[in-house]
Amino acid sequence: MIGKKSWIIPDGFLQPKSTGDEVSHEAVCVLNLTNDEADIRLTFYFEDREPMEEFVTSCGSQRTHHIRLDKLKDKNNQIIPRGVPYAIKLDSNVPLVVQHSRLDTSQQALALFTTMAYPAEDI
Repeated sequence: MIGKKSWIIPDGFLQPKSTGDEVSHEAVCVLNLTNDEADIRLTFYFEDREPMEEFVTSCGSQRTHHIRLDKLKDKNNQIIPRGVPYAIKLDSNVPLVVQHSRLDTSQQALALFTTMAYPAEDI
């Protein structure tokens, strides 16, 4: 089986400022190579506040899903705060491959970066 059920992304930050037509955002990109739908749970950790734990989404079998963090809402309709550093733990019922991307449009010369998440041992 390709992938892991638990992933860590230690550097997250939704830029509070955007310029032009593009909105600064981050995405957690998942690839599900299994024959089952993935039930995904995201937990956000902060330096000075309690974790936010009620973010859930899914990814179909043999599909990819780009989870836009600026549009994600938890079960209580809360959003991830902008301008606050955070880390993410992603848990799934099936193995996934996970990548993290950030588009920063706070300046005219926008920046885009992407990196693979850290695959944690299944807990």
